[in-house]
Amino acid sequence: MIAKNESYLTLREAARYFPTRPHLATVWRWAAKGVKGVRLETVVVGGQRFTTAEACDRFIAQLNGAKVLTMPTRAKQLAAVDRDLDAELT
Repeated sequence: MIAKNESYLTLREAARYFPTRPHLATVWRWAAKGVKGVRLETVVVGGQRFTTAEACDRFIAQLNGAKVLTMPTRAKQLAAVDRDLDAELT
């Protein structure tokens, strides 16, 4: 899921972000149909489709079998750390 604080890229810009420089049509296909069950996350704003650099990184990581931390999971981890620190300070 794309978070509000992520840096938005048009799909054309995203094509340049990937190390292999895929064709724009390839990036569109990754967003529409996906690869091996993994889709590139996108949002539509004003009729134009965007993704983010972070979504591209997650897409690559998922295709390579890496475990990807989602924002809710990361938020839970940070909340647990905050609780632990608060407990130590009191």
